[in-house]
Amino acid sequence: MDVVEIKEIIPHRYPFLLVDRIVEYTSDGIVALKNVSVNEPYFQGHFPNDPIMPGVLIVEAMAQAGGILVFTVNPQLKDKPFYFAGLDKVRFRRPVRPGDQLVMKVKLLKQRGGFFKMLGEAFVDDVLVAEAEMMANVL
Repeated sequence: MDVVEIKEIIPHRYPFLLVDRIVEYTSDGIVALKNVSVNEPYFQGHFPNDPIMPGVLIVEAMAQAGGILVFTVNPQLKDKPFYFAGLDKVRFRRPVRPGDQLVMKVKLLKQRGGFFKMLGEAFVDDVLVAEAEMMANVL
């Protein structure tokens, strides 16, 4: 799934669309890519002499991948808003720098009505850089 197809599923647009491609998805998981470019606007002010991707944006990218998973598995929810409901066990293991490719693996852990619990993991070169349990509501 490329960025054009992604934009048909989630409402995010520049500069907040943080998923470039979906390379795999099943009924309980998804693998998404984010190419981290030095031209991203946040690098101008976030440690400009030692640029690293803000952790909150890594978590947001994993959440967007989770939203794509939810809407792909539950197409009847596609036109409803998808909101963060909580985060647990968030860990940032290593910095993500310009030139890296962020590989996000998001697994659906639980679904109850419009409530979803997911495990997100982000990797660069097969090294875990961030992880989080994410909860979201589709209202």
